[in-house]
Amino acid sequence: MSIYDTLNEQQKKGVFTAQGPVLILAGAGSGKTRVLTHRIAYLIDELGVNGWNIMAITFTNKAAGEMKERVADIVGMGSESIWVTTFHSTCVRILRRYGDRLGYDNNFTIYDSDDQKTVIKDICKRLQIDTKTLKERSILSAISSAKDELISPEEFGLNAIGDYRKQRIAQAYKEYQAALKKSNAMDFDDLIMNTVELFKTDKEVLEGYQKRFKYIMVDEYQDTNTAQFELIRLLADAHHNLCVVGDDDQSIYKFRGANIRNILDFEKVYPEAEVIRLEQNYRSTQNVLDAANGVIRNNKGRKRKTLWTDKGEGNLIHFRQFDNAYEEAEFVAGDVARKKRKGQADYGDCAVLFRTNAQARLLEERFVVEGIPYNVVGGTNFYARREIKDLLAYLKTIDNGRDDLAVKRIINVPKRGIGAATIAKVQDYADMHEISFYDALRQADAIASIGKSTAKLKPFVNMIQAFRSKLEFYGLEDLIKDIIETTGYVEELEAADDEEAGSRIENIDELISKIVAFEEIRDHPSLGEFLEEVALVADIDNVENGNNKVLLMTLHSAKGLEFSHVYLTGMEDGIFPSYMTIASDDPDEIEEERRLAYVGITRAREDLTLCYAKMRMIRGETQMNAISRFVKEIPTELMDNRVPAPKHCPADMTIPINEPSGQPYKARPVATLMPKRTAAENKPFIAGGGIGSLSAAGISKGIGAVTGGKPDYDIGDRVKHVKYGEGTVTDLEPGPRDYKVTVDFDDAGQKIMYAAFAKLVKF
Repeated sequence: MSIYDTLNEQQKKGVFTAQGPVLILAGAGSGKTRVLTHRIAYLIDELGVNGWNIMAITFTNKAAGEMKERVADIVGMGSESIWVTTFHSTCVRILRRYGDRLGYDNNFTIYDSDDQKTVIKDICKRLQIDTKTLKERSILSAISSAKDELISPEEFGLNAIGDYRKQRIAQAYKEYQAALKKSNAMDFDDLIMNTVELFKTDKEVLEGYQKRFKYIMVDEYQDTNTAQFELIRLLADAHHNLCVVGDDDQSIYKFRGANIRNILDFEKVYPEAEVIRLEQNYRSTQNVLDAANGVIRNNKGRKRKTLWTDKGEGNLIHFRQFDNAYEEAEFVAGDVARKKRKGQADYGDCAVLFRTNAQARLLEERFVVEGIPYNVVGGTNFYARREIKDLLAYLKTIDNGRDDLAVKRIINVPKRGIGAATIAKVQDYADMHEISFYDALRQADAIASIGKSTAKLKPFVNMIQAFRSKLEFYGLEDLIKDIIETTGYVEELEAADDEEAGSRIENIDELISKIVAFEEIRDHPSLGEFLEEVALVADIDNVENGNNKVLLMTLHSAKGLEFSHVYLTGMEDGIFPSYMTIASDDPDEIEEERRLAYVGITRAREDLTLCYAKMRMIRGETQMNAISRFVKEIPTELMDNRVPAPKHCPADMTIPINEPSGQPYKARPVATLMPKRTAAENKPFIAGGGIGSLSAAGISKGIGAVTGGKPDYDIGDRVKHVKYGEGTVTDLEPGPRDYKVTVDFDDAGQKIMYAAFAKLVKF
């Protein structure tokens, strides 16, 4: 039996079509790696091609390593001479030999992101660039994008004429490249850009590699940028034996510079190209594939293909609607536990996918409560993240001050000029007098050895004492917001040259949402109780070892993976796709998000559950969103519980919501979910989003309103919000101290807010 007998007809076609340009459109789960490895074997075993003349290139070291192993298993001797490598590794090998022809020594240094930041920071100082208005990371991002498009500093400068901001970036780009060249260094983008330049300026070098690589294969071609496309085009220009494998429907890395036109326009560059479609899927059931097909067919910028399988129809797609994000998380954790208990699935068979990292927090909490082992892929436990630990350290210090680690963690965060030497002297004093580190700080005047540094310690102590005194009349939400504002923590993040600043700020917003939700479900919430609950949730060190854990990850992180049971959470317009995408009114942006939905759906082998929360708390505010358009694009007959979300809910209308007890769904009047408040209760009511939101306890006690007067607008009026733009007032409910206003914003969807804080302007 031949090794090729195990391939289907289209796979065989991809293997045996060896001459000329070939585009293999490999749908999700269609066995593209199998085709590539067997194609290499066919070239060597059947056509007698020397392994030395074959190049297979991909994106990650992991993918390259796996391909090498599979090629070695099939080919055996001679496989070591095949170039199976990544784009960057390929370019390094070439430049190590010929970099001197571009004016570099061949032992050049490769700068990482920290090195890049150091260089650009120095350049901004020399050029007197105001990094408050033009941030260093923005400059580096613009430089990287330019290199992806093969735009030199000189060309960038010409394109920047008439645009002051771009002109400043152009100056920085020119100086940045000069600094790298002077240091005999290249960054990662330079590796590809310089190799392309080498090929274009040195015919001898190019021809040498063209003669060597007579057969070139590129995996994940939909993820290539312009520079990578040009690199491959130059190498393949002599023989045209170029086979690219990819799936335009899985092109989801535009933000990294990926150019989907490379795969969509392949036949324009190579009109003689053979196009082969791999549509048989070996991963999922037909219902899952039909759901994916139903969504992706709404994209106009794609190659036609329809996934199918011989595995049978399988389960219907589960659609679950919840009143808020807590109930969503509660259901997911409970459903995983139920499947484990009934022997339907093990923990390692399950994955929970979401659009943004911040959505992981509620899920993590519920998994801990259920005792379910899990891993957060591409990130750390929510409460283990630096910014969260910093703010929790402030709360711990305010609570009792006995946690020396907490005090030391924040004494110079944000920076206050308090150095390690001063901290050591304070600790010596504390040890000598057998008191806590914080108590020693309060006695700083008595520590003679710290000298003038006393003046830096006193403001910190006074700030903590002020926070403590405010606890008598502050709620926890007010306290955390006061900490953030007084310390300037978020302000420092916004000004920092940190690519992760945006994500860190989102995590802080999620912490605020957590605190608001905690206060909603407690009669007399205290700081100590909150810290105890957080400590319990954060204590995941005792989770069982091994790989049998539920994986929590973003949709981008899930690409290339597959699971028997998949939960797609946050399936709401405004979350997925995001408000920014919707507001951009750019069809290409929506299509990129739709491809991401397609990727998420096709991760499921057997069971797919889509979760929608009517209300979700973001940055401490409740957002009421419609069901994601991507859910609505799935044919109704494929789903077991398709419930359209009404745009406006009358008080006497009933909607299905998941019972916290795990009982079957039942309808409840909307009015019971939106209780009236009493004057005796003075905490703001914010519907939905966090732990216990709209729980029985929260509903029974009612929650008060915030001080404010009657606004100058009424139901039906058009208003404008500084952040959400224009919208129509759909509800205006008086309270003891303020009006709660509901607005249906044109771009941002429905929002519930208080008039005093909303500052809406009628027009």
